[in-house]
Amino acid sequence: MKTIYSFIILFVFSLTNTSHGESLPIKIIPLDKSVAANFKIEDYDGNSYELETSRGKWVFLHFWASWCGPCRREMPLLYKLQKQLKDRNIDFVLVNTAEDEDTIFEFLGSVAPDLHSYMDVEGELTEIWQPRGLPTTFFIDPKGRKRYLALGGRPWDKPEYQALLEGMLAEKD
Repeated sequence: MKTIYSFIILFVFSLTNTSHGESLPIKIIPLDKSVAANFKIEDYDGNSYELETSRGKWVFLHFWASWCGPCRREMPLLYKLQKQLKDRNIDFVLVNTAEDEDTIFEFLGSVAPDLHSYMDVEGELTEIWQPRGLPTTFFIDPKGRKRYLALGGRPWDKPEYQALLEGMLAEKD
């Protein structure tokens, strides 16, 4: 059954990405492949993450806030997605924008208790990346280049988004 599911995902991906130009799911925007500037950010326990430590992996850089309705609806999907891809070549870096640790901890505890987020308390990282609203996800490829931007909450469990992720993770570039 898993083999059939993988085949379907790859088939859908082949339909959405043609040699005549890249066709992506709605609100997924290709970026210029410029190198993403390194950054360092901490979580509510004081643990830090630095972008350059993910070199060789895809990075799912996701900006969110607990007051954001689409973020609230999307968070359980991100939790499932992270569990689904836990052994794959991708790091999930969730960045809460300008909220305190109690707010983040309380929110995640109610919707996705095992999901981990970093804190951009002063909004400095958000200012650098300038998401066009929340939630926004940037995809950084294994070479550290900005590849895609996902605007708004996405139905990550739908075939077209699953195919996008599978296609990215299968890339040999």
